Amino acid sequence: MSERLSMRKDTAGEASMNRERELAQAFVGLADTYAPDFDPLRLFDRLVHICRRLLDVDAAAVMIADARGTLKTMAATEDEAAFIELMQLQTGRGPCMDCYRTGEARGVPDIAAEGERWPTLVAAMADAGYRSLHTVPVRLHDRALGALTLLSARTGDLPGGEFDLAQALTDSAALGLMHWSAEPRVDDVVTRVQSALAAKSVLEIAQGMIAAYHELPLREAGRLLTDYAEQHRVSLAATAQALVRRDMDSAAILEETAGT
Repeated sequence: MSERLSMRKDTAGEASMNRERELAQAFVGLADTYAPDFDPLRLFDRLVHICRRLLDVDAAAVMIADARGTLKTMAATEDEAAFIELMQLQTGRGPCMDCYRTGEARGVPDIAAEGERWPTLVAAMADAGYRSLHTVPVRLHDRALGALTLLSARTGDLPGGEFDLAQALTDSAALGLMHWSAEPRVDDVVTRVQSALAAKSVLEIAQGMIAAYHELPLREAGRLLTDYAEQHRVSLAATAQALVRRDMDSAAILEETAGT
């Protein structure tokens, strides 16, 4: 009996250490603006995938507001998550929008109960297989820049402490954004945010070019771009910019990522 208890304690201790190691790596990854391949596109993609891995959720997406206060999807772990965000944008309503406007976290443990309040969102989530939604603001100090949305196929609230962890990870990403800029001498948050949104727009154009020229799905075109940037340890934003400016042939992306 004592031997089994000892083994359980060892297993629990190892799991705790692994969890602490993962958390440390996550915060470093979001704050490491000195990495040669750092850019805002990787930052937000890293954030949503870290949240899905470390939190008790099935999908995550992050949106950032432009100069007019319109939220734009920057990254999502699943196509369905991006679709849910799109529904919120189309209606101008939903917990994510409320979170951004108020700067306060929101939790919807059972989205089906909100059918009268957000009928389009509820229907879209049901179609995608999600039953609960939680969201925290992307903020810099007291200023809301956007919102992170966490989706689950189960009903219920996030486990204790996970709301706080989601907020801490999101705050780290916001600080990382402030330490990055295409124009290092510019220090205001508006310019940083607009630079990130511009980079996202260029990426979408580049994905569309690859998809159209080579008859590929947009998702596959995006994966090829990301793989190319990772293989060459270059900025994803810079790679997309080179394609849009015609400084790079899209065929090179396919050739160099073939077989990966």
